[in-house]
Amino acid sequence: MPTHLEVESTLTDRYQTTVPETVRRALKLRKRDKIHYDIRPSGEVVLTRAADIEQDDPVLGQFLNFLAHDIANHPERLRPVEAAFAKRLQKLAGNIQVDLNAELSAEDE
Repeated sequence: MPTHLEVESTLTDRYQTTVPETVRRALKLRKRDKIHYDIRPSGEVVLTRAADIEQDDPVLGQFLNFLAHDIANHPERLRPVEAAFAKRLQKLAGNIQVDLNAELSAEDE
C-alpha cells in the first residue's frame, strides 16, 4: 500500500457519510465497528479504529495521578478504612451484579 493516499466522501443532509473502501481496508473496519476521531488543535482530524485505542478516561487518569502523587509526597495522610464503614459499603453494594462488557443503554451513553 502506498504511504500516502487521499480520498473523499460526501456528507448527506443528516451529516452522515460512507467511509470510503480504501479507508475501511486501511483501518480493517467491519460493519458495526466503532471509529475514533482525534481532533487536533490545528483542525486536523485523525481517524482510527476505536478497538485499537486504549479507552482511558482522561479525568479519571488525572485524578489517579493526583492521588499517586499525593500518597507519595504525604504518606502520613493515609488512614485505614474502618471496619464499620467497610461493612456498610458491603451491605449497600454487595449484591449488585455488574457486567463490565455489557453495552450501555442510549440514555447512559
